[in-house]
Amino acid sequence: MKIISNIIAIFQKELQGYFNSPLALTIASIFWLVSGIFFLFILFSEEGIIQNVALQEQLGNATPRDVPYEFIQVFFGIMGSITIFLLPMLSMGLYSEERKRGTIELLATSPIFNWVLALGKLLGVVVFYITMIIPILLYEAIAFSTSNPPIPPAVPLLAHIGLILLASAILSLGMFISSLTDSTIFSAIITFVLVIFISILDALTNNVQNPIGQFINQLSVLKSYEEFVQGIFSTSSLIIFFSYIILGLFLTAQSIETLRFTRK
Repeated sequence: MKIISNIIAIFQKELQGYFNSPLALTIASIFWLVSGIFFLFILFSEEGIIQNVALQEQLGNATPRDVPYEFIQVFFGIMGSITIFLLPMLSMGLYSEERKRGTIELLATSPIFNWVLALGKLLGVVVFYITMIIPILLYEAIAFSTSNPPIPPAVPLLAHIGLILLASAILSLGMFISSLTDSTIFSAIITFVLVIFISILDALTNNVQNPIGQFINQLSVLKSYEEFVQGIFSTSSLIIFFSYIILGLFLTAQSIETLRFTRK
């Protein structure tokens, strides 16, 4: 119970810190603005889905189209890209700020387990991200309420789960990078580069036919995310996401343990 109470206390402190941070709120505002613009563009622009369907009907093309499903594919593809771009700026201060303020030594020598501290911090930033996507649910509810036939709830649900898992993996790895440096900018840049790399692993190994290439191909977070967006619940994709999340937590705990060892 002591471990759980420590995780909750760290989580609450971290979450409150994000809501009081002008930078975090600015990132959230940019996220809402950009996602809202793309939402309107995908649906209502001249190149949007609705205009495209209306044009096909005028031309006498009666081929049925699953408009809600098409919208989810396009919109969540863009949401994934926005997430990859913005989240390194949320994770960059998780430990870098502690290093900059000199409080990292207090964390390193505290009686709290390193993984407990890392998990509490990760939960705080993940929950903040979830609050960022809550307003977008209103957009989607309005759009899907007019769809005929209605879209199965499992499809948008899986897309949102995939988005949260993608964010959790990025934030966990970003937290580890943040624990290595006192420069928030450097942390954000390295995290962004790392996330881009693990996102395009499938593209890099498409032409590699040996078992190692096929294994590396499966490690792409973007490929796993796309399966969720397509409404496919894949155990392998779930394992990939949790592997990255656990890896980030483990490496962060080891990073702080190394710091603790050097301070003794």
